[in-house]
Amino acid sequence: MISGAKAERIAANYLRKKRYNLVDTNYRTRFGEIDLIFERKELFKKGYVVFVEVKSRNDNAIADPREFVDTEKQKKIIMAATEYLTVTGCELQPRFDVVEIIYKDDEVISVKHLENAFSIS
Repeated sequence: MISGAKAERIAANYLRKKRYNLVDTNYRTRFGEIDLIFERKELFKKGYVVFVEVKSRNDNAIADPREFVDTEKQKKIIMAATEYLTVTGCELQPRFDVVEIIYKDDEVISVKHLENAFSIS
């Protein structure tokens, strides 16, 4: 079994390799926690502040990890992200991603990065 902290480290390293810049981890607010916060600069654009939810599951799980980021969880992440943007004064476009980690025993089988997994509606 892979712990939540280990899954977050795997996800952070994966995104760093994709040229994302880590800003914060386990950002806590009264609304909940955001696992990872990255900045992603775009060529000729301002870029994004990316709020990442990390989900991991065993390879024989019934559902995909992303399915556990339900509407209620999304609302909490969005409220926490809103507070982060207010407190930090960050003016980058917010984006909400999910990183799925599938493992068997202690070995990672796959890592999937779902960009724009959900949005503010």
